[in-house]
Amino acid sequence: MAVLKTILIVALILICVIVTAIVLLQEGKSAGLGAIAGSSDTYWSRHKDRSMEGVLVKVTRVLIALFLLISIVLNIGSF
Repeated sequence: MAVLKTILIVALILICVIVTAIVLLQEGKSAGLGAIAGSSDTYWSRHKDRSMEGVLVKVTRVLIALFLLISIVLNIGSF
């Protein structure tokens, strides 16, 4: 049981580091002053899910779900 707990803690730390790096790589969600003139409605703003930005968002969601799951398992195991 101690080996499994150690493995989960190491995985949790790795996920934290990776999520931090991925979040720092992402662009901000604010449109800025371009939204006033309507210039934010471009091809890339409508198809972000197919770009690298969309991939980063999806990977972030998956890693956060894993983070929450591992955190819950470690918390339940501490009782």
